[in-house]
Amino acid sequence: MSLAADSPVHSSSSDDFAAFLDTELDSASDVSPDQDEVENEEAEGEEEVEDEEEQDEDGGDGDDHDDVGSDSSRINKRKAEVLEAAVYPMSSASRGEPAETSGASLDICSHPGVMGGMCIRCGQTVENESGVAFGYIHKNLRLADDEIARLRDKDLKNLLRHKKLYLVLDLDHTLLNSTRLADISAEELYLKDQREVLPDALRSNLFKLDWIHMMTKLRPFVQTIREQSSSLFEMYIYTMGERPYALEMANLLDPGGIYFHSRVIAQGDCTQRHQKGLDVVVGQESAVLILDDTEAVWGKHKENLILMERYHFFTSSCRQFGLKCKSLSETKSDENEAEGALASVLKVLQQIHTLFFDPERRDNIMERDVRQVLKQVRKEILKGCKIVFTRVFPTQFQAENHHLWKLAEQLGATCSTEVDQSVTHVVSMDAGTDKSRWAVKEEKFLVHPRWIEAANYLWRKPPEENFPVSS
Repeated sequence: MSLAADSPVHSSSSDDFAAFLDTELDSASDVSPDQDEVENEEAEGEEEVEDEEEQDEDGGDGDDHDDVGSDSSRINKRKAEVLEAAVYPMSSASRGEPAETSGASLDICSHPGVMGGMCIRCGQTVENESGVAFGYIHKNLRLADDEIARLRDKDLKNLLRHKKLYLVLDLDHTLLNSTRLADISAEELYLKDQREVLPDALRSNLFKLDWIHMMTKLRPFVQTIREQSSSLFEMYIYTMGERPYALEMANLLDPGGIYFHSRVIAQGDCTQRHQKGLDVVVGQESAVLILDDTEAVWGKHKENLILMERYHFFTSSCRQFGLKCKSLSETKSDENEAEGALASVLKVLQQIHTLFFDPERRDNIMERDVRQVLKQVRKEILKGCKIVFTRVFPTQFQAENHHLWKLAEQLGATCSTEVDQSVTHVVSMDAGTDKSRWAVKEEKFLVHPRWIEAANYLWRKPPEENFPVSS
């Protein structure tokens, strides 16, 4: 669909809106109708849904072709659900309630959504628009808060029935790295001038985009995490970049439009300046996981966030973050595909999904919260470690308030200000402090603070010998 095109709707007829939305919103989501509501349909429809469920179960082995077919089926069925939600969202029939016969009640419209200044249900002009804009679904589309809540609840039921959650993916430094062509350093010119001699793995994931004057390198393992995550999650792209750039990157990541459909959220869709928010995601926060390299932009949703180690392929990326080391492109190297950040985080996503849908759980699946599962998994990383810090915090700083102390506790470690025999690790910036010397004498682990940060990125306890402390 064209995200930039103006709405062609000029009629106040609900039928006109239905026909228009049927075309424009058919790829807005890839979930199927709510089972509870489908059961209210006639017996024939119920049998079709049961057949679809059996097919879903048979095709749940992760095969790409099965996933694509399943997604296509869900997209087609979603069309009817979107039309019901957008055009007739307040109808009693859609809620499984007896139809009202009073003519007066049918004349009342709560204006659940507005597009181009017109209500998507009744077609009346709406002067005071409220709610949240969903411009990535269609330009000028805005939904009221109550309607968003209703759609999210409905969408969650549909998604959980297919054993899926939501996954929001950042672009830059998470899935890829981009640079302006003008910023390519002398040591990186081989990327432009000698493409024919580049290794196949590099050449197939490096794109020179002359029309936007940029070069983009996809992160190793990105195709694998995209394909394997698609069977577990409904995926969104969410970037602080502008929409033309976001769509170009989405095309590189998903040239067939199979995995993301229209779920590409850009800077102009944000409701707060310099902040990302789940208010523009049609998904309950309790079922959303986020992959992003920048924690600060998710001020309201840090509990949903899996923080990613930044991917610095180009020199300009290193300079942007004040790194004085050579970039991967300058050293003609790259992340290890099998052991890199995306490979590590895929295992975490799979583990969280398994725990969330554990058949042994007896609680109501609609009341489960993926954020609690995320905390549970995170606390296993440094479980059993007791940590003392030395020469890490500024003088007079309250140790318990330092981000490293809090991070270590989130990873399952116990932190203390004093050493004793139960201490397993001394985290230090200086090997000459009393506590550092005590650690060496007592044969405890003496590690640099980066050891905790690495554990946070890798989602496992790193080898202590890789993080030595110098005097």
